[in-house]
Amino acid sequence: MRLILFLVISLGLAAAQAPAPSPQVWQMQDSGSTASLRGIDSVDGTVAWASGSGGTVLRTVDGGAHWTQCAVPGGAKDGATLDFRGVQAWDATTAIVMASGPGDKSRLYKTVDGCKTWELAFRNPDKDGFWDAILANRFDKDGQMLGDPVDGQFTYWETEDKGSTWNRIRTNGLAAQPNEGAFAASNSALFVDERYGLIFVTGGPAGPRVFFSEDTSNHGKFSTNSIPLSGGSAGAGGFSVNARDWCCRVIVGGDYAKPSQSAGTAARSVDGGKTWTASTTPPHGYRSTVQWGESIKAWITAGTNGSDISRDDGKTWQALDNGDWNALSLPFIVGPKGRIARLNPAALPNP
Repeated sequence: MRLILFLVISLGLAAAQAPAPSPQVWQMQDSGSTASLRGIDSVDGTVAWASGSGGTVLRTVDGGAHWTQCAVPGGAKDGATLDFRGVQAWDATTAIVMASGPGDKSRLYKTVDGCKTWELAFRNPDKDGFWDAILANRFDKDGQMLGDPVDGQFTYWETEDKGSTWNRIRTNGLAAQPNEGAFAASNSALFVDERYGLIFVTGGPAGPRVFFSEDTSNHGKFSTNSIPLSGGSAGAGGFSVNARDWCCRVIVGGDYAKPSQSAGTAARSVDGGKTWTASTTPPHGYRSTVQWGESIKAWITAGTNGSDISRDDGKTWQALDNGDWNALSLPFIVGPKGRIARLNPAALPNP
């Protein structure tokens, strides 16, 4: 969504039990960049890629001990003006980055040589389009991409060759409400799993919604449902969705113009996304990203006023820190001004 291009500064509203800083939980790393980072993809905890504003793409092959600046995708032309909101990687040499912007400022670039060079893989053909999130299957050649509505319909794209070519999927159930969109805040408004299929979350004045498919192989039907999250404005709704095995799904969001407002910032589902229940103890502010951490057996969520942990599948959340964050791909977290950190599991609160 276009309005997420610039996060507003905290309005000074009182946080719900905002914690003191806990630098032990997130161990800061030197990114060598001052870009606003919104894309992060950890291949295996050792190899990871990050992306952000000003044509920035970063890579580490040693767990974040050293981050190196990649060649700017499209650098010979206007690549340095692009905002790379998403990155997905298959390994240390092959990755694709997604620029989010109006019309052909939404683009995909791919590298197969460890980001020494990039090829333009796809340029948005819709002058009124805006791309929000990209997913790649690390164990296959498939991938999906979500864009804001064009002619009243959300745009949905697929690849079967690791992002080299993309096909628009035209299907039922993608009609948008007035001024509805997805948020390009953390490259996590879109998620897919083998059991329940594709799911994405939206926001806008008409209220937040979740779109979900019946399964990954059937694009003939999408269903929608409302979400018990903050809504009613252009900057409020669902921002991020993730799943744990075949058990549970969690959505986080809120109103990014009210970063310290905790009400309406998280919801959970145990039936594949058909019904949703608000968290009884929500995160302590607006949240743009959420992920299940298999190694820690817990959920982590983060936003512009900190991060939180849940050990009961999103029913209750406990504050971890009050840092300024945008996106997660555990064990890494990224934020504005080149902020990158790595999770220190030993510093997490006891269950």
